Amino acid sequence: MPTKHDTVFDKILSGEIPCHKIYEDDHVLAFLDIGPLCPGHMLVIPKERKAFLHELSDAAAASIGRVLPRLSRALMAATGATNYNILQNNGSEAHQVVMHVHFHIIPRCEDGGLEIAWNAMPLPGEVADSLREAMLADLANG
Repeated sequence: MPTKHDTVFDKILSGEIPCHKIYEDDHVLAFLDIGPLCPGHMLVIPKERKAFLHELSDAAAASIGRVLPRLSRALMAATGATNYNILQNNGSEAHQVVMHVHFHIIPRCEDGGLEIAWNAMPLPGEVADSLREAMLADLANG
């Protein structure tokens, strides 16, 4: 791991800042958010130090994907929540504050949780076709 610690999550990973750890393995750390939207709000981070999801190795991404369901079940059991959101932002314009990949698991509680404004718009067929072709081309190259 690099010795430079740029984010609060880097400092948590290096042990400079304590956390309320929920889960840890060789690739993933999960802990309670100190500014929760609802009690039980948890953060799940890779130990691989990358700012954006698309920068993660397949192994780091798979490790997170493997534990998200298990952590969600633990959150539900501990809080009694039957509904929750999993949120992951990439970049400051997408509301990412800590520039280290992280997933929020946020229980929906009676007095709060994540509020989302979903401003859906139509997708014209020609735009969909163009986007699809560009994405398929990129996937074929990578």
